[in-house]
Amino acid sequence: MPERAATAPGPAGLPLAGIKVMDLSRALAGPYAAALLSDMGATVTKVESIKGGDSSRSWAPFDGEHSLYFDSANRGKSSVAVDFYSPAGKQILWDLVLASDVLIENFRPGVLASTGLDPELLKKANPGLIIASVTGFGPTGPLSQAAGLDQVAQGMSGLMSVTGADVDHMYRVGVPIVDLVTGICTAFGIAASLVGRRAGGAGSPVAASLLETGLSLSAFQGQQFLSTGEVPIPRGNNHPVLSPYGVFKSADIPLIIAVGSEKQWAQLCGLLGAPELAGHPDYATSRLRTVHREELRELIDGLLARQTAAEWLAELRGAGIPAGPIYNYEQAFADPQVQHLGMVQEVLRSDGSRLPLLRGPVSINGQAPAVAKPPPALGQDTLAVLEGLGLSAEQIAGLVAAGVVYDGAATGAPSDGTESG
Repeated sequence: MPERAATAPGPAGLPLAGIKVMDLSRALAGPYAAALLSDMGATVTKVESIKGGDSSRSWAPFDGEHSLYFDSANRGKSSVAVDFYSPAGKQILWDLVLASDVLIENFRPGVLASTGLDPELLKKANPGLIIASVTGFGPTGPLSQAAGLDQVAQGMSGLMSVTGADVDHMYRVGVPIVDLVTGICTAFGIAASLVGRRAGGAGSPVAASLLETGLSLSAFQGQQFLSTGEVPIPRGNNHPVLSPYGVFKSADIPLIIAVGSEKQWAQLCGLLGAPELAGHPDYATSRLRTVHREELRELIDGLLARQTAAEWLAELRGAGIPAGPIYNYEQAFADPQVQHLGMVQEVLRSDGSRLPLLRGPVSINGQAPAVAKPPPALGQDTLAVLEGLGLSAEQIAGLVAAGVVYDGAATGAPSDGTESG
């Protein structure tokens, strides 16, 4: 069994330093999970098909020839490009897995084995290996072989049914929320399995699916149906069960006010110059305010009309009432708090182009994660990874010449093709 030294170790001092992750996933959920593990110090090797690599490399938006979709989910990784279905390529995949602590894949159930990576054989060869599988609808059941993507899961899980203006205007969430949260759940499962392994157990397999994640996001909306049989409906920009909680009009632009307690309700009434509203029989409790939410909204909009959103935000925040603006992304990244947090880090791609990139969201010991590496070009690290497996320069040159691997650090590009699976 090869030693686990395919790539350089991750940053020392982080909880996953020394953990080797083989990212065999594509698109978003799996790659996002791997990026989160990289943030925590894991060394992540993205293993891509020589026939075009991760499918998201061809997805808009673009910065020149670079897919920003791909860049957004693949920070901190190295890339090796391999012919998955050639005998020599299958051997490389096998050796890479044996040199890893974690394998992340999002093929349809059964496809992983067709690449020569049968999970049962892998576990015998590397008992500590944690195989994390991401699917559309789960590993078993009538839809286990069906293709699943984020919006399909948003629709099927009920998430879209509570998002939008009303029952005639239901919308997808504006970002691929199910993909992203599935990635978070997958990373959590992997971290939990690593803890179990450290305690003396074997590497427990991890499985997540878009459908299960979408259903888990239903929170109290799903629980409402399960317990009462009442089917929730979209409430636009209003909170479905709390009031006042949503978007309100000011003298210039809309703002968000979120009242979550009776104390905050009384404070808001005082700020608005209408303390009598706090004890009004229609608004005295959270339940009553929700019943009379539309008329209450009109009252609050009228009282807010005397000042600008900025003036109200200063007063509301000063009183401890949650409130904020509705930003576009230009405004969000320009906000002083966002800039103070250092959420955007600039890195250089392998071709020297600059890329402003969001870092990970979780800090350790008060230290925000740095982007360990820029998103890799296809096969950018093929030579280094294969050298880490113990292959000689002559062996690697032969693999490159035979089209088994692609050296992305050299000139030229691999032939176009469609990745199987």
